[in-house]
Amino acid sequence: MKYALIGCGRISPNHIEAAKNNGLDFVAMCDIVPENMQEKSDKFGLEAVKKYEDYHELLAAEKPELVAIATESGKHAAIALDCIEAGCNVIIEKPIALSIKDADAIIEAAEKKGVLVCANHQNRFNKSIQYIRKALEDGRFGKLSHGAAHIRWNRGPQYYEQAPWRGTWAQDGGCLMNQCIHNIDLLRWMMGDEVDEVMAYTDQLEHPYLEAEDLGLAIVRFKNGSYGLIEGTTNVFPKNLEETLYIFGEKGTVKAGGTSDNIIEEWRFADELDDPESVKAEYGENPPNVYGFGHTPLYADVIDAIKTGRKPYVDGEAGKRALEMVLAIYKSATEHRPVKLPLDECSTMDFVGRFDN
Repeated sequence: MKYALIGCGRISPNHIEAAKNNGLDFVAMCDIVPENMQEKSDKFGLEAVKKYEDYHELLAAEKPELVAIATESGKHAAIALDCIEAGCNVIIEKPIALSIKDADAIIEAAEKKGVLVCANHQNRFNKSIQYIRKALEDGRFGKLSHGAAHIRWNRGPQYYEQAPWRGTWAQDGGCLMNQCIHNIDLLRWMMGDEVDEVMAYTDQLEHPYLEAEDLGLAIVRFKNGSYGLIEGTTNVFPKNLEETLYIFGEKGTVKAGGTSDNIIEEWRFADELDDPESVKAEYGENPPNVYGFGHTPLYADVIDAIKTGRKPYVDGEAGKRALEMVLAIYKSATEHRPVKLPLDECSTMDFVGRFDN
């Protein structure tokens, strides 16, 4: 299967390794900064992979079957639509887009063209998360009470200087859209997906050089009667502390923690079907960074979905739901009121000037 990568920045090594691990025919890469491509080529032995500075030229010349889009967030939608128009299946790094309108356009275009869209929420493939999900689908929690997603990380000036698009409304958003959206996705997915309303606060406390937030706090009411708590920040001193996910039900309590929900720290069920210590030992991982090990199984799933014609495990609709949650938080915090879902239209650009003094 012919594969191409568009965007060779910070997250690209995970895509490259996933492509290689799954035996894809890696034909081309693209980046507007040639040095980025050369660095990855040298590091991963990709001398035979063709290099383009214009992805339109790549699409026309190489005609890949699968394209991964790992550029700055604000360009995801336009590139995805061009890839889809060229007949490519796409894996889109989070977030899938920065507006509801663009997310809908991607989903509709892919359906019209008969290609697949995968939103790159790789933490759904964590061993810990998969085992929690199985317990949920097996009904072991009973009636869900509430869940909580905590993302307590650190990002300093150097991180933003590396890529000036970070923290801007046009190309990124703040900590919730960039760093926290993975765990927000997991919370919504675990708690039934259907959201009634969101009430939130956001603020910019320690990053005055950004346009967007570095702290977000939200309460979510789900349509099944359960609730969710979201705490996301990049202000934790002096480095990343944790990313945790709690699920509370009438018959079960679970906590996933570690670098990015990669280990199970609490496992308590009324049915006592499995030994908690054994579960913790078997379903814990220790990844080298916050990106975890999820890209390789995500790629494997997409490849199988393309071959069989089924939907990928994390499809475009899933990507839209994660985006919608963050936008709803932004909207609630800006308008100082609860916001009902679904959102008909909302974009990060609606919040330009939010933290201007």
